[in-house]
Amino acid sequence: MVEEGIARTIQSWIESAKRVAVLTHTNPDGDAIGSSLALDLALGKMGIDAQVVIPDGLPDFLRWLPGIERSTTFAYKRDKAIEIIEGSDLIFCLDFNDPKRLNGVEEFLQKSTARKVLIDHHQEPLDFTDIAISETERGSVGEMIYIFLQEVLRKELMDKEIATCLYVAIMTDTGNFNYASSYPEIFHIVGDLMNYDIEKDRIYSNVYDAFSEDRMRLQGYCMLEKMVVLPEFHTAYISLTDEELQKFNHRKGDTEGFVNIPFSVKGIKFTALFVEKKDRIKASFRSRGEFPVNLVASEHYHGGGHINAAGGDSFLTMKETLTGFESLLPGYSKMLRDE
Repeated sequence: MVEEGIARTIQSWIESAKRVAVLTHTNPDGDAIGSSLALDLALGKMGIDAQVVIPDGLPDFLRWLPGIERSTTFAYKRDKAIEIIEGSDLIFCLDFNDPKRLNGVEEFLQKSTARKVLIDHHQEPLDFTDIAISETERGSVGEMIYIFLQEVLRKELMDKEIATCLYVAIMTDTGNFNYASSYPEIFHIVGDLMNYDIEKDRIYSNVYDAFSEDRMRLQGYCMLEKMVVLPEFHTAYISLTDEELQKFNHRKGDTEGFVNIPFSVKGIKFTALFVEKKDRIKASFRSRGEFPVNLVASEHYHGGGHINAAGGDSFLTMKETLTGFESLLPGYSKMLRDE
Protein backbone atom coordinates (compact mmCIF):
# COMPACT_ATOMS: atom_id res chain seq x y z
CA MET A 1 0.00 0.00 0.00
CA VAL A 2 1.20 3.51 -0.82
CA GLU A 3 0.76 6.00 2.00
CA GLU A 4 -1.64 8.80 1.09
CA GLY A 5 0.89 11.57 1.68
CA ILE A 6 3.54 9.83 -0.40
CA ALA A 7 1.02 9.20 -3.16
CA ARG A 8 0.09 12.89 -3.31
CA THR A 9 3.74 13.93 -3.41
CA ILE A 10 4.56 11.57 -6.27
CA GLN A 11 1.45 12.68 -8.14
CA SER A 12 2.60 16.31 -7.93
CA TRP A 13 6.09 15.34 -9.10
CA ILE A 14 4.67 13.48 -12.10
CA GLU A 15 2.39 16.39 -13.01
CA SER A 16 5.29 18.86 -12.99
CA ALA A 17 7.80 16.60 -14.77
CA LYS A 18 8.71 17.31 -18.38
CA ARG A 19 10.49 13.97 -18.76
CA VAL A 20 10.55 10.82 -16.65
CA ALA A 21 13.17 8.05 -16.71
CA VAL A 22 12.54 4.53 -15.46
CA LEU A 23 15.71 2.65 -14.49
CA THR A 24 16.14 -1.02 -13.70
CA HIS A 25 19.08 -3.26 -12.83
CA THR A 26 21.85 -4.94 -14.80
CA ASN A 27 21.15 -8.43 -16.18
CA PRO A 28 17.42 -7.62 -16.12
CA ASP A 29 14.91 -10.39 -15.54
CA GLY A 30 11.21 -10.63 -16.29
CA ASP A 31 10.21 -8.61 -13.24
CA ALA A 32 12.69 -5.83 -13.97
CA ILE A 33 11.63 -5.45 -17.60
CA GLY A 34 7.93 -6.20 -17.16
CA SER A 35 7.38 -3.79 -14.28
CA SER A 36 9.48 -1.04 -15.91
CA LEU A 37 7.62 -1.25 -19.21
CA ALA A 38 4.26 -1.34 -17.44
CA LEU A 39 5.03 1.87 -15.54
CA ASP A 40 6.45 3.51 -18.65
CA LEU A 41 3.39 2.61 -20.74
CA ALA A 42 1.07 3.99 -18.05
CA LEU A 43 3.00 7.26 -17.89
CA GLY A 44 2.89 7.46 -21.66
CA LYS A 45 -0.90 7.13 -21.63
CA MET A 46 -0.93 10.16 -19.33
CA GLY A 47 0.87 12.15 -22.00
CA ILE A 48 4.20 12.11 -20.19
CA ASP A 49 7.52 11.81 -22.03
CA ALA A 50 8.87 8.68 -20.35
CA GLN A 51 11.62 6.20 -21.29
CA VAL A 52 13.07 3.04 -19.77
CA VAL A 53 16.86 2.79 -19.43
CA ILE A 54 18.41 -0.69 -19.08
CA PRO A 55 22.10 -1.00 -18.14
CA ASP A 56 22.82 -3.92 -20.47
CA GLY A 57 21.14 -6.35 -22.85
CA LEU A 58 17.94 -8.18 -22.08
CA PRO A 59 17.19 -11.87 -22.74
CA ASP A 60 15.63 -12.83 -26.06
CA PHE A 61 12.57 -14.28 -24.34
CA LEU A 62 11.56 -10.77 -23.20
CA ARG A 63 12.04 -8.91 -26.48
CA TRP A 64 8.41 -9.41 -27.51
CA LEU A 65 6.97 -7.48 -24.57
CA PRO A 66 4.66 -4.55 -25.33
CA GLY A 67 6.48 -1.22 -25.10
CA ILE A 68 9.96 -2.68 -25.53
CA GLU A 69 10.61 -0.01 -28.17
CA ARG A 70 10.33 2.55 -25.35
CA SER A 71 13.54 1.21 -23.77
CA THR A 72 17.17 2.19 -24.34
CA THR A 73 20.11 -0.03 -23.44
CA PHE A 74 23.02 1.90 -21.92
CA ALA A 75 25.62 -0.64 -23.07
CA TYR A 76 24.58 -0.22 -26.72
CA LYS A 77 23.28 3.36 -26.90
CA ARG A 78 25.26 5.09 -24.19
CA ASP A 79 24.81 8.67 -25.41
CA LYS A 80 21.04 8.35 -25.77
CA ALA A 81 20.71 6.68 -22.35
CA ILE A 82 22.75 9.45 -20.71
CA GLU A 83 20.66 12.12 -22.46
CA ILE A 84 17.47 10.52 -21.14
CA ILE A 85 18.74 10.46 -17.56
CA GLU A 86 20.26 13.94 -17.64
CA GLY A 87 17.14 15.38 -19.22
CA SER A 88 14.69 13.88 -16.72
CA ASP A 89 13.01 15.76 -13.89
CA LEU A 90 11.86 12.54 -12.21
CA ILE A 91 13.51 9.12 -12.08
CA PHE A 92 11.89 5.88 -10.96
CA CYS A 93 14.24 3.12 -9.79
CA LEU A 94 12.63 -0.31 -10.09
CA ASP A 95 13.59 -3.74 -8.74
CA PHE A 96 16.96 -2.94 -7.17
CA ASN A 97 17.96 -1.76 -3.71
CA ASP A 98 21.52 -0.63 -4.37
CA PRO A 99 22.67 1.78 -7.13
CA LYS A 100 25.70 -0.45 -7.71
CA ARG A 101 23.32 -2.80 -9.52
CA LEU A 102 23.15 -0.20 -12.29
CA ASN A 103 26.81 -0.69 -13.19
CA GLY A 104 27.80 2.21 -15.49
CA VAL A 105 24.42 3.90 -15.14
CA GLU A 106 25.05 4.47 -11.42
CA GLU A 107 27.32 7.44 -12.09
CA PHE A 108 24.64 9.33 -14.00
CA LEU A 109 21.89 8.53 -11.50
CA GLN A 110 23.99 9.95 -8.69
CA LYS A 111 24.87 13.09 -10.68
CA SER A 112 21.24 13.76 -11.57
CA THR A 113 19.39 16.47 -9.66
CA ALA A 114 16.04 14.92 -10.61
CA ARG A 115 13.64 13.73 -7.94
CA LYS A 116 14.02 10.01 -7.42
CA VAL A 117 11.54 7.30 -6.35
CA LEU A 118 12.46 3.71 -5.47
CA ILE A 119 9.92 0.91 -5.93
CA ASP A 120 11.45 -2.37 -4.81
CA HIS A 121 10.89 -5.58 -2.86
CA HIS A 122 14.44 -6.57 -1.89
CA GLN A 123 15.52 -6.48 1.73
CA GLU A 124 17.63 -3.71 3.28
CA PRO A 125 17.40 -1.04 0.56
CA LEU A 126 20.04 1.66 0.62
CA ASP A 127 19.05 5.30 1.04
CA PHE A 128 19.68 6.76 -2.42
CA THR A 129 16.28 8.16 -3.47
CA ASP A 130 13.98 10.90 -2.20
CA ILE A 131 11.12 8.48 -1.68
CA ALA A 132 11.41 4.71 -1.18
CA ILE A 133 8.44 2.37 -1.53
CA SER A 134 9.88 -0.88 -0.17
CA GLU A 135 7.68 -3.94 0.41
CA THR A 136 9.90 -6.94 1.05
CA GLU A 137 6.95 -9.24 1.55
CA ARG A 138 5.95 -8.92 -2.11
CA GLY A 139 6.89 -11.65 -4.56
CA SER A 140 7.58 -9.15 -7.35
CA VAL A 141 7.80 -5.48 -8.21
CA GLY A 142 5.13 -6.23 -10.80
CA GLU A 143 2.60 -6.48 -7.97
CA MET A 144 3.82 -3.18 -6.58
CA ILE A 145 3.41 -1.43 -9.93
CA TYR A 146 -0.13 -2.83 -10.18
CA ILE A 147 -0.93 -1.25 -6.80
CA PHE A 148 0.94 1.93 -7.79
CA LEU A 149 -1.33 2.29 -10.81
CA GLN A 150 -4.37 1.87 -8.58
CA GLU A 151 -3.33 4.18 -5.75
CA VAL A 152 -0.99 6.78 -7.29
CA LEU A 153 -1.84 6.99 -10.97
CA ARG A 154 -5.27 6.11 -12.35
CA LYS A 155 -7.02 2.73 -12.40
CA GLU A 156 -8.39 3.38 -15.89
CA LEU A 157 -4.85 3.45 -17.30
CA MET A 158 -4.70 -0.34 -17.12
CA ASP A 159 -5.05 -2.03 -20.50
CA LYS A 160 -4.07 -5.30 -22.17
CA GLU A 161 -0.48 -4.22 -22.89
CA ILE A 162 0.21 -3.04 -19.34
CA ALA A 163 -1.52 -6.09 -17.87
CA THR A 164 0.62 -8.35 -20.07
CA CYS A 165 3.84 -6.73 -18.83
CA LEU A 166 2.72 -7.03 -15.20
CA TYR A 167 1.71 -10.67 -15.63
CA VAL A 168 5.16 -11.48 -17.03
CA ALA A 169 6.78 -9.63 -14.11
CA ILE A 170 4.78 -11.55 -11.52
CA MET A 171 4.95 -14.92 -13.27
CA THR A 172 8.71 -14.90 -13.77
CA ASP A 173 9.70 -13.58 -10.33
CA THR A 174 7.63 -16.27 -8.62
CA GLY A 175 8.88 -19.08 -10.85
CA ASN A 176 5.43 -19.43 -12.39
CA PHE A 177 3.94 -19.16 -8.87
CA ASN A 178 6.16 -21.88 -7.40
CA TYR A 179 7.65 -19.59 -4.73
CA ALA A 180 7.19 -16.14 -3.14
CA SER A 181 3.47 -16.36 -3.85
CA SER A 182 1.85 -18.04 -0.85
CA TYR A 183 -0.60 -15.27 -0.07
CA PRO A 184 -4.06 -14.53 -1.48
CA GLU A 185 -3.50 -10.97 -2.72
CA ILE A 186 -1.09 -11.99 -5.46
CA PHE A 187 -3.78 -14.18 -7.01
CA HIS A 188 -6.38 -11.43 -6.65
CA ILE A 189 -4.02 -9.19 -8.64
CA VAL A 190 -3.44 -11.85 -11.30
CA GLY A 191 -7.18 -12.48 -11.44
CA ASP A 192 -7.78 -8.81 -12.17
CA LEU A 193 -5.09 -8.80 -14.87
CA MET A 194 -6.97 -11.63 -16.57
CA ASN A 195 -9.94 -9.26 -16.95
CA TYR A 196 -7.93 -7.37 -19.58
CA ASP A 197 -7.94 -10.33 -21.96
CA ILE A 198 -4.26 -11.10 -21.60
CA GLU A 199 -3.25 -14.25 -23.48
CA LYS A 200 -1.97 -16.28 -20.55
CA ASP A 201 -0.99 -19.40 -22.50
CA ARG A 202 0.79 -17.42 -25.22
CA ILE A 203 2.64 -15.40 -22.57
CA TYR A 204 3.85 -18.60 -20.90
CA SER A 205 4.95 -20.01 -24.25
CA ASN A 206 6.79 -16.81 -25.21
CA VAL A 207 8.75 -16.89 -21.96
CA TYR A 208 9.33 -20.59 -21.33
CA ASP A 209 8.95 -22.29 -24.74
CA ALA A 210 11.07 -20.06 -26.95
CA PHE A 211 14.58 -21.30 -26.24
CA SER A 212 17.24 -22.10 -28.81
CA GLU A 213 18.46 -25.63 -29.49
CA ASP A 214 21.82 -24.66 -27.96
CA ARG A 215 20.12 -23.56 -24.75
CA MET A 216 18.21 -26.83 -24.47
CA ARG A 217 21.41 -28.83 -25.01
CA LEU A 218 23.15 -26.70 -22.37
CA GLN A 219 20.34 -27.55 -19.95
CA GLY A 220 20.74 -31.24 -20.72
CA TYR A 221 24.49 -30.95 -20.17
CA CYS A 222 23.86 -29.34 -16.77
CA MET A 223 21.58 -32.18 -15.72
CA LEU A 224 23.84 -34.97 -16.97
CA GLU A 225 27.31 -33.64 -16.23
CA LYS A 226 27.18 -30.63 -13.94
CA MET A 227 24.54 -31.20 -11.27
CA VAL A 228 26.07 -32.18 -7.94
CA VAL A 229 23.64 -33.63 -5.41
CA LEU A 230 24.52 -33.64 -1.70
CA PRO A 231 21.62 -35.55 -0.12
CA GLU A 232 23.05 -35.34 3.40
CA PHE A 233 22.52 -31.58 3.22
CA HIS A 234 19.38 -31.65 1.04
CA THR A 235 21.40 -29.50 -1.35
CA ALA A 236 22.32 -29.57 -5.02
CA TYR A 237 24.25 -27.19 -7.23
CA ILE A 238 25.26 -26.59 -10.85
CA SER A 239 28.38 -24.80 -12.06
CA LEU A 240 29.26 -23.51 -15.52
CA THR A 241 32.59 -22.12 -16.67
CA ASP A 242 32.92 -19.60 -19.46
CA GLU A 243 34.47 -22.30 -21.65
CA GLU A 244 31.43 -24.52 -21.15
CA LEU A 245 29.06 -21.66 -21.91
CA GLN A 246 30.87 -20.85 -25.15
CA LYS A 247 30.72 -24.51 -26.18
CA PHE A 248 26.93 -24.12 -26.26
CA ASN A 249 26.95 -20.67 -27.92
CA HIS A 250 25.64 -19.06 -24.75
CA ARG A 251 23.48 -15.96 -25.09
CA LYS A 252 22.23 -13.65 -22.36
CA GLY A 253 19.36 -15.27 -20.48
CA ASP A 254 20.21 -18.86 -21.44
CA THR A 255 20.89 -19.91 -17.84
CA GLU A 256 17.68 -18.31 -16.55
CA GLY A 257 15.88 -20.87 -14.38
CA PHE A 258 18.76 -23.37 -14.23
CA VAL A 259 19.07 -22.79 -10.47
CA ASN A 260 15.64 -24.40 -10.06
CA ILE A 261 16.46 -27.61 -11.96
CA PRO A 262 17.69 -29.57 -8.90
CA PHE A 263 14.38 -29.07 -7.08
CA SER A 264 13.03 -31.92 -9.21
CA VAL A 265 15.25 -34.24 -7.16
CA LYS A 266 13.34 -35.59 -4.17
CA GLY A 267 14.40 -34.09 -0.86
CA ILE A 268 16.30 -31.08 -2.21
CA LYS A 269 15.66 -27.90 -0.23
CA PHE A 270 18.62 -25.72 -1.21
CA THR A 271 20.00 -25.15 -4.71
CA ALA A 272 22.79 -23.03 -6.16
CA LEU A 273 23.99 -22.04 -9.61
CA PHE A 274 27.53 -20.77 -10.16
CA VAL A 275 28.28 -19.12 -13.49
CA GLU A 276 31.71 -17.82 -14.49
CA LYS A 277 31.86 -14.18 -15.61
CA LYS A 278 34.88 -12.15 -16.73
CA ASP A 279 35.75 -10.86 -13.27
CA ARG A 280 33.79 -13.03 -10.85
CA ILE A 281 31.64 -16.08 -10.27
CA LYS A 282 27.97 -15.16 -10.21
CA ALA A 283 26.10 -17.15 -7.56
CA SER A 284 22.33 -17.68 -7.51
CA PHE A 285 20.54 -19.41 -4.63
CA ARG A 286 17.04 -20.82 -4.16
CA SER A 287 15.36 -22.70 -1.33
CA ARG A 288 12.14 -24.38 -0.37
CA GLY A 289 10.56 -23.88 3.03
CA GLU A 290 12.16 -21.67 5.66
CA PHE A 291 15.83 -21.99 4.74
CA PRO A 292 17.13 -18.39 4.33
CA VAL A 293 19.29 -18.25 1.22
CA ASN A 294 19.55 -14.48 1.63
CA LEU A 295 21.55 -15.18 4.78
CA VAL A 296 23.97 -17.38 2.83
CA ALA A 297 24.29 -14.73 0.12
CA SER A 298 24.93 -11.85 2.51
CA GLU A 299 27.30 -13.71 4.85
CA HIS A 300 29.49 -15.33 2.20
CA TYR A 301 28.87 -13.87 -1.26
CA HIS A 302 28.62 -10.07 -0.92
CA GLY A 303 24.95 -10.30 -1.86
CA GLY A 304 21.44 -10.63 -0.55
CA GLY A 305 17.85 -11.08 -1.63
CA HIS A 306 14.81 -12.87 -0.28
CA ILE A 307 14.48 -15.83 2.04
CA ASN A 308 13.89 -18.24 -0.89
CA ALA A 309 15.70 -16.40 -3.71
CA ALA A 310 19.02 -14.58 -3.44
CA GLY A 311 22.31 -14.05 -5.17
CA GLY A 312 25.83 -12.74 -4.86
CA ASP A 313 29.38 -12.98 -6.20
CA SER A 314 32.53 -14.94 -5.53
CA PHE A 315 35.90 -13.49 -6.48
CA LEU A 316 37.73 -16.81 -6.19
CA THR A 317 38.34 -19.36 -8.92
CA MET A 318 35.50 -21.69 -9.81
CA LYS A 319 37.24 -24.59 -8.07
CA GLU A 320 37.81 -22.53 -4.91
CA THR A 321 34.24 -21.25 -5.03
CA LEU A 322 32.74 -24.75 -5.21
CA THR A 323 35.04 -26.10 -2.51
CA GLY A 324 34.13 -23.15 -0.30
CA PHE A 325 30.41 -23.64 -0.92
CA GLU A 326 30.51 -27.29 0.09
CA SER A 327 32.52 -26.40 3.20
CA LEU A 328 29.75 -24.04 4.32
CA LEU A 329 27.02 -26.65 4.33
CA PRO A 330 27.84 -28.42 7.62
CA GLY A 331 27.27 -25.11 9.37
CA TYR A 332 23.74 -24.99 7.98
CA SER A 333 22.96 -28.70 8.40
CA LYS A 334 20.59 -28.15 11.32
CA MET A 335 18.56 -25.66 9.31
CA LEU A 336 18.55 -27.95 6.26
CA ARG A 337 17.41 -31.12 7.99
CA ASP A 338 14.01 -32.54 7.28
CA GLU A 339 11.12 -30.63 8.83
